[in-house]
Amino acid sequence: MGKLKVLINDNQNICKVPTGMRLLIKRCCKAVLQMEQVNDDVEVSVSFVDNNQIKKLNAEYRNKDMETDVLSFQMFEGNKYKKNADGVVVLGDIVISLEKAIKQAYEYNHSIFREISYLTVHSMLHLLNYDHENGGLEAVRMREKEETVLSKIGLTRDATYVILDDED
Repeated sequence: MGKLKVLINDNQNICKVPTGMRLLIKRCCKAVLQMEQVNDDVEVSVSFVDNNQIKKLNAEYRNKDMETDVLSFQMFEGNKYKKNADGVVVLGDIVISLEKAIKQAYEYNHSIFREISYLTVHSMLHLLNYDHENGGLEAVRMREKEETVLSKIGLTRDATYVILDDED
């Protein structure tokens, strides 16, 4: 696998980003790219926003005037991924409502670390052209890949965040 650069921005002031979350997001991105055997150098942006901000983005880009937990924006030029001046693939942007993620973690009775990890993995797969919107086999395949990555990093459905010795 090539190099990975994950740019993380906290663009909200409703909730504090938990300690260790930035490292966990990078691990999620890396695990998806490894599973998908992406060998290019890759850059991805992850931004935390509040419910109002994500509602506006969802209305503007998807014509859905409602809050959502996460949005993914691929960076294409024509039908190919955009590369920056250094030849790095700019995969795209992930936008997570931290406010909504915290609420969902409580509702699903798991940690905020699992919820943010799930949303990050889910979005990374969208950035790599996976889609679940039409249901069927594509949705099943995407869900299996999500759980594979989450298990690999120690976040099974009933687990909490686990730090492995091979952190980098």
